Amino acid sequence: MRAIWKGSIAFGLVNVPVKLYSATEDHDVGLHQVHNKDGGRIRYQRKCEICSDVVAFEDIDKAYEEEGRTVVLTAAELNSLPEENSREIEVVEFIPAEQLDPIMYERSYFLEPDSKSPKAYMLLRRTLEDTDRVAIVQYALRQKTRLGALRVRGDVLLLQALLWGDEVREADFPSLETDIAVTDKELEMSSALVDSMAHDFDPEQYTDDYQVQLRQLIAAKIEKGDSLDTEATFGAQAGEGEGGEVIDLMEALKRSLEKKRGKGEGAGEGAEEPDAAAAADKAASKPRARVKKA
Repeated sequence: MRAIWKGSIAFGLVNVPVKLYSATEDHDVGLHQVHNKDGGRIRYQRKCEICSDVVAFEDIDKAYEEEGRTVVLTAAELNSLPEENSREIEVVEFIPAEQLDPIMYERSYFLEPDSKSPKAYMLLRRTLEDTDRVAIVQYALRQKTRLGALRVRGDVLLLQALLWGDEVREADFPSLETDIAVTDKELEMSSALVDSMAHDFDPEQYTDDYQVQLRQLIAAKIEKGDSLDTEATFGAQAGEGEGGEVIDLMEALKRSLEKKRGKGEGAGEGAEEPDAAAAADKAASKPRARVKKA
């Protein structure tokens, strides 16, 4: 595993240096889009709606819109916010674990001690175990201030990102406001069904059937030779800094020749505009950029 963040847990006057790792990973088969006619890769361009230029990623800022006004925020401005620069996971309180509604849970992260002596880490872990409490923490990650729960999982401290209170919606269904009578017999039979299906939870016994079938489908197509040369699915495209326009080489040469003839015979009514011809010459002289494999 690779650490995605380094900082420390602020636990009163105790400072616990830690590394942060994603505790989960996606097992889905990675798919990309292709043209159903020839199998060519589908590409999306980041295009400016004002100048129509294709914009390089490093030239893109973020913006906020409100009441017809747009505020542009640069990367430097966002990075200058105090919370963004914080490298602390601040413990703000300890609560009973049962008070946390599971609907608030988001991603989970493993915390590894990041010091020569893990004593402070062990102290915090042991304290959480002995008190049977969960630490509520605040921290900054990826340009967001976040709420989290710090708990023990085995021998490791686990940080679970939480939704903020105003991010959890209330269920308001009129259909549930009507009292519906349930008989004792119906409740008894329902409880008996639950008892007949009662087991201890073992996540390893469950499989993602769709992903299994998808992998089988892919393997079968490869075995039958029903596949393309991956290199052939990449077409030549202009680099992002060139506006994404691809000019045919023969067309560019034709325009250049017409330009030369126009100069010799005098600029007639159908003569090409100098700027357009120059652009064609420039495009023809540049090699087409290959798009990196996705």
